[in-house]
Amino acid sequence: MLPPPPSLPAPPPPALSPGGQPLASFTDRLLAYLIDAGIFVAVAMIVAVPAIVIFVVVVAGDFTVEPDGTLTGPDFTDFLVPFLLLEAGIFGLSLVLTYVYYVEMMFRSGQTFGKKAMRIKVVTLDPEATLGRSHAAKRWLVFHVAGALVPFLSYIDGLWQLWDKPYLQCLHDKFAQTVVVKVPA
Repeated sequence: MLPPPPSLPAPPPPALSPGGQPLASFTDRLLAYLIDAGIFVAVAMIVAVPAIVIFVVVVAGDFTVEPDGTLTGPDFTDFLVPFLLLEAGIFGLSLVLTYVYYVEMMFRSGQTFGKKAMRIKVVTLDPEATLGRSHAAKRWLVFHVAGALVPFLSYIDGLWQLWDKPYLQCLHDKFAQTVVVKVPA
């Protein structure tokens, strides 16, 4: 008679938020971010592409090709200053759009479109508190502003949840005192 096969150890219980809700997985959070990034890129392209096309049409009219094949055009500063102003305008508009999308939308429901699609939600660490605009703004400041200014911070921030215990928080979650939880279906 063969001995019974060894039993596998029971899987660990799912990680829970202080409020008792199951925490969102790395995959759910990554997919939500990719959905949000896709939406943001689509909106940004709707604004940026026409602005750049108009700029090229206006500036390209000043360039001419001489009979000997040389290209002549406006003075370097006549081209560079408007181009830098256009880039600054697009950057400023992008900053405003990310704020509205990631702070105002998050503040109202705890979810962006990507988080809604993945059925996850941002909540505060304190189960008695509600998610405020300041929580959402702190998350945005660390992830979108500091992450853009400090090399590799976005990667470190996103991967932090893989080894963080007990709440699987990213750095922007730690700074804002928030966690990401699964929403019941």
